[in-house]
Amino acid sequence: MEITCYRDAAFASEARFLPADIYNLAITMLAHEPSGQLFVPVRTMQYLAILDHEEFVFIDGERKCWIDIAWRNFKPQARTSLMEPVQYEAVYYRLESIDWMRRLLSEFPQALHQHAAKQKKTLSTAKVLQFPSAPRA
Repeated sequence: MEITCYRDAAFASEARFLPADIYNLAITMLAHEPSGQLFVPVRTMQYLAILDHEEFVFIDGERKCWIDIAWRNFKPQARTSLMEPVQYEAVYYRLESIDWMRRLLSEFPQALHQHAAKQKKTLSTAKVLQFPSAPRA
């Protein structure tokens, strides 16, 4: 799937921390996507989260292809444990985005977990292949 997204000039930005479990789940799910992008619907807010290796962007269902909020410049290398939160920069492209961010911080993790549960159901189980042993000389 290909979606073209646009963004206005940034209205504001701030440094934030994403809980480790959410960052780790998002990156793990993203690693399993051959396209390099993960689309997560946040149905309770009528948002679409588009994740790639550089940023997570959030698009409102009413404005279609205009980015309202972007999470970027993740710094996972700064943590000393996989259980530590990951610092990132939240960029707001509309005044209202700052208010929506509060709700997004609780709704996005739920949507991500729901999406992960659906993906687990569609994955087939792995099979271990046995190779014949090499002839001995």
